[in-house]
Amino acid sequence: MAFCQEAALSFRRGCVSSFVVLILGNSWKEDSITMKTCLIVDDSKVIRMVARKILQELEFATEEAADGQEALDACKANMPEAVLLDWNMPVMDGITYLRELRKLPGGDAPIVVFCTTENDLDHIQEAMTAGANEYIMKPFDSDIIQAKFQQVGLI
Repeated sequence: MAFCQEAALSFRRGCVSSFVVLILGNSWKEDSITMKTCLIVDDSKVIRMVARKILQELEFATEEAADGQEALDACKANMPEAVLLDWNMPVMDGITYLRELRKLPGGDAPIVVFCTTENDLDHIQEAMTAGANEYIMKPFDSDIIQAKFQQVGLI
């Protein structure tokens, strides 16, 4: 009963997204009712954690994948609005994932921002040719992600 009263109070205070999370749980589909979705694809757990914190502060619902194959499977289940993508990963690298993503039904829709240490012109051109929308160099911070996401129209 206390849970229901707390949820109702949150709803009356205008905390609709909190109410949705309280009632439905903190998962990709339910959060996307009120928030844009971003899939974070990186083999580094620390990078995923930092990116998740930044993106959640920007009011994105986040999902994570440790490699391109996990990311592709996640997109087949629920296509995100944005993808923050690393290049060098085991199983399937970022550029292969991006090419496969763009072949999927609806795979042309997500805005893909590469976030990688590969910063030479050849890598950047290859990413853009494969369908990336923007490119961020590691290391990154909140200001960099916010600026790039604004630049591509996500916020």
